[in-house]
Amino acid sequence: MVTYTKQSISLSDQMAMLKSRGLLFDDEQAAVECLKIISYFRLANYWKPMESDKVNHVFKPKSKFENVVVLYNFDKELRTIIFSAIQSIEIALRTKVIQVVSSNYGAFWFANESLFSNTTIFSKCLSNIEDELKRSKEDFLIEHFAKYDTPPYPPAWKTLEVSSFGTLSKLYCNLSDNNLKKQIARELGLPQHLYLESWIKSLSVLRNCIAHHARIWNRKYPWKPQLPKKLQNPWIQDKAISQEKLYAQLCCVAYLIDAIHPNNNFKQKLKVLLSEYSIVDVAAMGFPKSWYNEPLWK
Repeated sequence: MVTYTKQSISLSDQMAMLKSRGLLFDDEQAAVECLKIISYFRLANYWKPMESDKVNHVFKPKSKFENVVVLYNFDKELRTIIFSAIQSIEIALRTKVIQVVSSNYGAFWFANESLFSNTTIFSKCLSNIEDELKRSKEDFLIEHFAKYDTPPYPPAWKTLEVSSFGTLSKLYCNLSDNNLKKQIARELGLPQHLYLESWIKSLSVLRNCIAHHARIWNRKYPWKPQLPKKLQNPWIQDKAISQEKLYAQLCCVAYLIDAIHPNNNFKQKLKVLLSEYSIVDVAAMGFPKSWYNEPLWK
């Protein structure tokens, strides 16, 4: 192991270092102002593809700071579009899980260990739910606890409204009743629960990246969504794509949002954004050639 000894450097020194490595600037003062509000290492995520030497951080010829900012702004706008769609998916999934499982197993099914496959995951989910209930300042929960003291939890239709997407996805995936999981999946246009499990696990990770303002362009994701060969609604025909890249997840988002809100504008917004930022290499996000001709994206 090596001890870290580097110290913080000034904005002018940051600029000097970037210039010494070959990065060009159209407006140095504007670049300094940018570095005052967007940190060096946040922007570094966007200039790494411009480096010819990843060890010494030497830039390729004609690499410009302004193009780095363009990529950053594109990623920021892309996060906004995707987050809005995932929010709709999360709310719909939450509603369906609450309705379907509660109608079969009662108001407090999420606290019934016998309904779940993995006891460790069950215990972790229940612990997360307890923490989320303690943190919540929602009026409907405050009113509930003021009136009732048993059972220890409010019913699912109150409790799960404040659970995270991650906890919700784990509850769904850990349910042992596959018939109920299939029913929920089919209501979202998927033939079986394993696809939905795969999709919501990957979208939960993507949502967390977006919530923490992390780069989503040109990123490899740990959860890879399963891509069915055929689905009942318009879907992609080209399956020779990287499942660890963003495009695969965008396909899942587009499909689910179409099933939930048929008149949504997610795909239109995405296409407009890509046309506005023609400098962006969509292949870095896993987009195949002629992706826009796929049935899903038409």
